[in-house]
Amino acid sequence: MVSQRTIWLVILMACVLLATALGAIIVIPHLLYPPLSAADLQGVTNAQMRIQLQQAQSGLANNARAAVLQSLAGLVVVAGAAATWWQVHISRQSQITERFTRAVDQLGSENTDIRIGGIYALERIAKNSAADRRAIQFLLGAFVRNHASWPVGAADGPQHPTATIDAHLPWLQVRAPDVQAAVGALGRRLPMPDERVLYLSRVDLRGLQLHGARLTGVQMRYANLARAWLQETQLDRSDLKGADLRRANLQGTQLTAANLSSAYLQGANLRGADLRHANLRGANLSEAILDSTMLTGTHANDATIWPAVLTPDKRGELGIIEDGQDAQIRTSKT
Repeated sequence: MVSQRTIWLVILMACVLLATALGAIIVIPHLLYPPLSAADLQGVTNAQMRIQLQQAQSGLANNARAAVLQSLAGLVVVAGAAATWWQVHISRQSQITERFTRAVDQLGSENTDIRIGGIYALERIAKNSAADRRAIQFLLGAFVRNHASWPVGAADGPQHPTATIDAHLPWLQVRAPDVQAAVGALGRRLPMPDERVLYLSRVDLRGLQLHGARLTGVQMRYANLARAWLQETQLDRSDLKGADLRRANLQGTQLTAANLSSAYLQGANLRGADLRHANLRGANLSEAILDSTMLTGTHANDATIWPAVLTPDKRGELGIIEDGQDAQIRTSKT
């Protein structure tokens, strides 16, 4: 609600502007073309000529007055346009705020369909309002962590990794469609200056299905991504330490400089994936598919478990950097 003080301030400003406009209409023409005095016409003896000169001076003043009026009219138009723009801007911000509040309320609904609607509403707001993108990223990240918790390390937490992979567990979009929608929206988020880290550690995303998502720099430590489909997803510089990626489809996935230390990658499809300069120390890649996988500069150690076909010589040809005692021995022999 507009306060009485604001109303009086607006009225005062309007009065000042009106007085200024009237002053300009009266004063400026008078200063530029003042009426001819008797002294000015002293040398003119012809009465008709004196009248013509006075009329000409008055005409000049009227022309100046008309020019001032036109200028003021132009300023009024510009001011009106600015006021209209500001009103539209305020109205748009009010609408965004209302939509944001309603979407957040929907996230807390007990109805899954309503929660999904709130997620897509927040994604739409993030596309239209750059100022709200960071808050929406935080909200959706918190939603995933709260609705798909995988509390590894807690006293009553799950076994990580599980003893077996449940091949009959429904895909995430069937089991938890709201979580699938939230992760999908995060994977489609637009870039932001000074982008913050997206925290999705210790979450249960088994059977997640994404394609071409942008999750660069995401933190997914000890996340359960068994049987996830992440083809061509951007996971560069992401932290996937200890993540369960067994039998995950990572074909064509970007994992440049990613932290996959102690990750479980048994049976994962890494065909055509980019693992250059990634950290694979302690990772288990037994039975992983590594056809056409880029491994130049990838770091491994004695605890890294490779597929049987990837012999030490083959790993050396691929440009893998192996730490530890065995690597030091090989280096000293060369």
